[in-house]
Amino acid sequence: EYAQGNKSQSYSINLRMEKDKTIWLSAVFGVVRAKITPKRVSFYNKLDNTYFDGNFSLISELLGTELNFENVQNLLLGKSLFELNKRNFDAEIYDTSYLLKPQDQNTLFEIFYLLNPSHFLMNSQQLSQPLDRRMLQIDYINYQEVDKQTFPENIKINAVEGYDETILAIEFKTITLNEKLSFPFKIPSGYDQIVLK
Repeated sequence: EYAQGNKSQSYSINLRMEKDKTIWLSAVFGVVRAKITPKRVSFYNKLDNTYFDGNFSLISELLGTELNFENVQNLLLGKSLFELNKRNFDAEIYDTSYLLKPQDQNTLFEIFYLLNPSHFLMNSQQLSQPLDRRMLQIDYINYQEVDKQTFPENIKINAVEGYDETILAIEFKTITLNEKLSFPFKIPSGYDQIVLK
């Protein structure tokens, strides 16, 4: 479910992932389709005959924060967006989670993690750029076990920029593992390219 301002829409999406290689999303009847690899981000929308085909640097520049394939993969799997072993963290108990915050918290870019003590995946992660009035909060409402592995079941993503708020709620209804996958993707001819500025 996607909500922005007074508008909200719900979609059923087929998501396929090959670890560290491909994330593929397709809405019902292939109306919207996306393929993300470590080097490219591509999608098209049959509803308005548009497409985007570029790399993460353009999207990172637009969002004002470094974004890459690993960040997106980690978000979907309930892992921290950024590597935890690259910084020193202060830890404390907060409610039923471990609260991790960098010892050298940057005033331009603040980050907090709430870690689930039972499986050490995220309960929540919060990134903010106070000076730019940007905030991203990702809450993992609950998890599910599939073949003795733990995966998110419900994720709520709240992105705020100034007075604009976008909410994305994701529910994983069925998860299967270790299947042979294909990632069909071809941008239809005659579509208009989306240019990010």
